[in-house]
Amino acid sequence: MAEQRVVVVGGGIAGLTAAWLGSGAAKVTLLEASGRFGGKLLAGEVGGVRVDLGAESMLARRPEAVELAREVGLAGELEPPTTAKAAIWTRGELRPLPGGQLMGVPGDLAALAASGVLTAAGVERAGHEGSAEVGSDVAIGAYVAAKLGREVVDRLVEPLLGGVYAGHADEISLRAAVPALLPVAQAGGSLAAGVRELIGRPGSGGPVFQGLRGGLGTLPEAVADACRKNGADLRTDSPVEELSRTPEGWRIVSNGEVLYADAVILAVPAPQAARLLAAEVPVAAAELGAVEYAGMALVTMAFRRADLGTELSGSGFLVPPVDGRQIKASTFSSNKWGWLERSAPDAFLLRTSLGRHREEAALELADEELVARSLADLAEAVGLRAKPYDSAVTRWAGGLPQYPVGHLDRVARIRATVAGVGGLAVCGAAYDGVGVPACIASARRAVNEVLTPGAGAAVTEGRMGA
Repeated sequence: MAEQRVVVVGGGIAGLTAAWLGSGAAKVTLLEASGRFGGKLLAGEVGGVRVDLGAESMLARRPEAVELAREVGLAGELEPPTTAKAAIWTRGELRPLPGGQLMGVPGDLAALAASGVLTAAGVERAGHEGSAEVGSDVAIGAYVAAKLGREVVDRLVEPLLGGVYAGHADEISLRAAVPALLPVAQAGGSLAAGVRELIGRPGSGGPVFQGLRGGLGTLPEAVADACRKNGADLRTDSPVEELSRTPEGWRIVSNGEVLYADAVILAVPAPQAARLLAAEVPVAAAELGAVEYAGMALVTMAFRRADLGTELSGSGFLVPPVDGRQIKASTFSSNKWGWLERSAPDAFLLRTSLGRHREEAALELADEELVARSLADLAEAVGLRAKPYDSAVTRWAGGLPQYPVGHLDRVARIRATVAGVGGLAVCGAAYDGVGVPACIASARRAVNEVLTPGAGAAVTEGRMGA
């Protein structure tokens, strides 16, 4: 039997994972339109210091990302964040992020009150839970507001969700974004008690998040190297212009070159997938075209510690949109990552983020203006008046897919339609989660969907904990 030919379109972490998993059982070619691999995982240098310019951590309570890092030779580079605590900049002050909460939904009302994040009236309202009927899904914001009050949504849920989706709590699906809370909501009892029970369940005992020395941006190239060693053909600067069905499989046109494959995995954002599928799978293309995205800008700045003039403690802070600030978060990277502090002890690296869904005007501003706005907010929030000796602005236009109510139903329809075509699968952040582990899991699912019967065992054996 001839070796199966699989073409993976897209070289972000999902596409790279698909190539890595598939290369053990098939002849894999990966086509990435840009000049580099990694997608939202991007390492760079600011002020002579290597630092992440995209995603910086991966959820460790899910195994996929940590296992992938170990498989591609990065086991010794894994390092969790420090124990520095995050804060909320709200109501004119920097206040501790209350403990005992799940994605901003409080389970410990005493900790909530002590934090000062909410007004006295907001705390009192949270202590008198309202009622809310929940069916198969509900927007997180609407549900939490009905149960615990609007202030909990505005000052806790919004900034925490914003850090993940750059979206709006009143539109984001509870089922898609915080699925563990859906049974609690459907049961109709106390939300705070339900959160306490979820938090109290036995976990792995290890860190919640993990990072990599040198930055999470080191992961894509390590995966790419592993793919090449396994025989995969990985290409950058290789956009796909056409994708069409043939009697034997698929015809792919990239940079004018025609490739033929038995199966194709689309690991690109929904708009690109919609374009490629418009002719052959128009129903799925229409569904993909309806997925909305948020854009954001990251401003990374390097300061000389001797110039700071103020102590920057903690891992950073989140900013509720209701407070009307320019930035929506700031990470004190040198405090959050021990490897970064050790690599540049005389420098202090931090970053801010600006923009969210339907509020992407910041992406159009000049770099200097984004730096100036970030510095103005930092001066007011933490008293930082020093000037950075270097800075970098990274714009992620269309970077984060939005998960509105009904999103998972849409994903199910897309997958069902795609599966009916044969030899075709989709994966990436648009489907089951925007985090690194979720993208990796979706890639594994896609590979198993397109491999010929019998080849799947070769993929799973010895790979990613299987």
